[in-house]
Amino acid sequence: MPTADSRFPKWAKWLIALIVLALLGVGGYLLWQRPAAAPPAGKRGGNPAGRAMPVVAVPAKSASINVYLNGLGTVTPLKTVTVRSRVDGQLMRVLFREGQVVKEGELLAEIDPRPFQAQLTQYEGQMARDQALLANARIDVERYRVLLTQDSIAKQLVDTQEAQVRQYEGVVKLDQGLVDNARLQLGYARVTAPIAGRLGLRQVDAGNIVRASDVNGLVVITQLQPITVVFTIPEDNLPPVMKKLQAGEKLSVDAYDRADKVKLAAGTLLTADNQIDPATGTVKLKAQFSNANYALFPSQFANVRMLLDVKEDATVVPNAAILRGTPGTFVYVVKADNTVTVRPVKLGPAQGELVAVDSGLEVGESVVVDGADKLREGARVELASRDPAAAPKGGDGARKKGGGFRKKGGNKAGE
Repeated sequence: MPTADSRFPKWAKWLIALIVLALLGVGGYLLWQRPAAAPPAGKRGGNPAGRAMPVVAVPAKSASINVYLNGLGTVTPLKTVTVRSRVDGQLMRVLFREGQVVKEGELLAEIDPRPFQAQLTQYEGQMARDQALLANARIDVERYRVLLTQDSIAKQLVDTQEAQVRQYEGVVKLDQGLVDNARLQLGYARVTAPIAGRLGLRQVDAGNIVRASDVNGLVVITQLQPITVVFTIPEDNLPPVMKKLQAGEKLSVDAYDRADKVKLAAGTLLTADNQIDPATGTVKLKAQFSNANYALFPSQFANVRMLLDVKEDATVVPNAAILRGTPGTFVYVVKADNTVTVRPVKLGPAQGELVAVDSGLEVGESVVVDGADKLREGARVELASRDPAAAPKGGDGARKKGGGFRKKGGNKAGE
């Protein structure tokens, strides 16, 4: 039986291989010469040369901007008092509730008054006896003086009787002091609030023996209205603050929560500390707040904003327009031919979403606030506006793919 080698000679195999290689080469050349198909609409990558970039631009405006000094503070009460018993005895009644707001002089507790009442009665009786002796001695001295004028007695007896009167006067005065002290101790049996404020947690219950030497006392009172916030500012900002204080100006101070979102209270600057902390380079300031709604609580953390000055007719732009790079702080300014140029600027104070530009920008010039990430000097731009329906929520100028910008019918920025 013939084999495959006998049916196809060796030269025929080489011929077939050459034909296949030739066909593959011709097919590859034709494919290489065929123009590439354009990608589907919306799938192109990159940006063709010379195409205008869509951006959002707004004009620089003239406005008044507040100059604030920010600091971190702690709520500090004006007064904090630990209420202690002034006398030793059994606590009979507790007349306050924990957390209660009390007035100055309000009755808080009562200590057993009977020992002090008995002592007062004893001293009052002793003083009555000594007053009777004093009265009798005064009568005797008047008699001796009459007899002395009649030359019936020696003068020494009169002098002795006068000395005895003075002695009894001293005894009565001593008795009066003992009576007053006993009445004072009896008054101390009624424990009253030394200041107005909010009560803390009760430290002792009725029925216990309390002493004047007890460290914890009965309860702690903290004054909440008014209340202060102690905060710090850098030492470089101290001179203008001291100038305002020395001139008698009232600087407005606002206290915000830890997230710096919710305004808790509004007050005024009270005073500044007398020295700078060399470890941190800061100085302490104290502001006072009426705290009418009890929003500020002792030892609470607070973000503080103090209004130092108001800058009138300042050139302001949104914070989103400010960029930082090799030129320093700069913005992209849109020129009349719809091209952009890099403009270095010097920044001033900021307020909210706006920042003042001290130099480098004029009122009315349009600056790019969105889309500046792909811009270069001289790049052509196409002005657009944000589409609220297409803009993603929760982003600062972010755009979703295929949306977020709406083209404008005009080249005037900010319309």
